Amino acid sequence: MRTFVQNLPDPLPLDPMPLASTWLRQAWDEQVQPNPNAMVLATLGEDDRLSARVVLCKDIVPDPGYLVFYTNYDSRKGRDLASWPRAAAVFHWDTLQRQLRFEGEVVRSPVSESDDYFASRPWRSRVAACASRQSEPVASRQALVARWQEEAARLGAPDPITAPDDDEEPDFHVARPANWGGYRLWVDAVETWVEGEHRLHDRARWERKLDVQPDGTFRPGPWHHARLQP
Repeated sequence: MRTFVQNLPDPLPLDPMPLASTWLRQAWDEQVQPNPNAMVLATLGEDDRLSARVVLCKDIVPDPGYLVFYTNYDSRKGRDLASWPRAAAVFHWDTLQRQLRFEGEVVRSPVSESDDYFASRPWRSRVAACASRQSEPVASRQALVARWQEEAARLGAPDPITAPDDDEEPDFHVARPANWGGYRLWVDAVETWVEGEHRLHDRARWERKLDVQPDGTFRPGPWHHARLQP
């Protein structure tokens, strides 16, 4: 029998972002699934078609309040965000009986931040980011792997297929491709959901206004919140 042991705080916090960050950290600590930071990211293309996919959230920054994820800027989601820089994201942790939803404005992360994260990735992943033309057609899986090997050779890296699978980093440098990097989803709406017995779930929503600054960042306004019926 499923046990229901939690509810949202009462009264609700004025700022939902620390709660969101805590929930993600708890999902990591309890390893409730292989990728606790997996979130569904929904975007709108210039053709007015919606698209959703799973990406990995690399950070929730409570203050000033944004999510960080990385991808190829030329991918479909990158093209969508170039034409309509808003997105919605959702985490669902069934074991924890929790769900988080976010909406907000999306901007590219600072170049230095993208460089640092790219350098921290395993070398095979860095080579793959250089080799892949994300979201573009490819003749076959074999052709994709061959391109990966060719890119490794061009960069002076070992063959990613035959090289030893150990923790030793090969002595070569892979610069971050200009079309690969981070995004910040500046949050202007948050919804929390806690599963309740008899489908009497516990829900709340927070909203705020984001004022665009000259440097491309945002100045957040105060949060306003309400409990929602399930």
